Amino acid sequence: MTEADTSRISRDAPEPLHVQIAAVFRGDILGGQWPAHYKLPPEPALAEQLGVSRGTLRKALAVLIEEGLLTQTRGRGTFVTAGVLEPRIAQRLHSLSEDFRAQGFALDVQVIGARLEGLQMTVQALLGAPPGTPGLKLVRIFRGAQGPLAYLVNWVRADLCPGIENVDFERHSLFDVLEESYGLPVAEGRRTFSAEPAREDVAEALEVPAGTPVLYLEQVTYTRDGQAVEYSDVWINSTAVKVTSLLTR
Repeated sequence: MTEADTSRISRDAPEPLHVQIAAVFRGDILGGQWPAHYKLPPEPALAEQLGVSRGTLRKALAVLIEEGLLTQTRGRGTFVTAGVLEPRIAQRLHSLSEDFRAQGFALDVQVIGARLEGLQMTVQALLGAPPGTPGLKLVRIFRGAQGPLAYLVNWVRADLCPGIENVDFERHSLFDVLEESYGLPVAEGRRTFSAEPAREDVAEALEVPAGTPVLYLEQVTYTRDGQAVEYSDVWINSTAVKVTSLLTR
C-alpha cells in the first residue's frame, strides 16, 4: 500500500471502513497497479499499514474474494487472480453476466435471437415439460473488451413465463427476469463441464478458428420448489476466460 492508497480511506466517511478498503484494492487491481498473481502483504502488516483491525481487513478481502478478484491459499497468502476473467460458475449458482459484472468488467450482451419454438425432445425431457410445451429459445453472445467471451443458447419453459419473448435481454439478465418478473426463484442448478472443439456456429460467434478448444457448459436450472425452468448450452472462449473454483478441505 502507498500513502496515496491510505489517504482514500476515511473514518469520517459514511461507508464502512471495509467497504472503502475493498474499493481501494479493487481500483488497484482493475487499474493494473496490482497485476495478476500479485501477492498481498501478510494480513498483520497490511492491517497495520491501513490502521485498521485484522477483522476489518478480512471483511474487505472477503468482498474481493467473492467478486473473484482475489484468491486465498492456506499457508501461502492472498493473491490477485489471473488476468483472464475468472467467473466462479463452478462454485455458485450465478449467471455468467452476474459473475463478469461482479468482477468490474463491462459486458456487452448481443441477442442473436429470442423467439418461441417447440421444445426439442431432449430439452423437453430435461425440463420435465409435457409434449407440445412452448419454449423461448434465447441465443446471445457476451462480449468484453477482449472480444467475444461466451456464446449461449438458453431454452426457457414459456408456459411458466408468458410474454417472456418480448423481454429486452440485452438490458436484463435471464435470472433476474425469471425471479423478478415471473416469481420463479432460481435456487438450484446442475452444471456439467467439458472441453470441445468449436463447431462452425460456435467458432463464428466466438471469432475463433473452427476446431479451437472451448469450454462447454450444459446447465439445468431449478426453482426453489424443484421445478426445472431453464436449460442452457454455453460455449466459453477459453483463451479469454478461465473458470475458477475455490475449494476447502
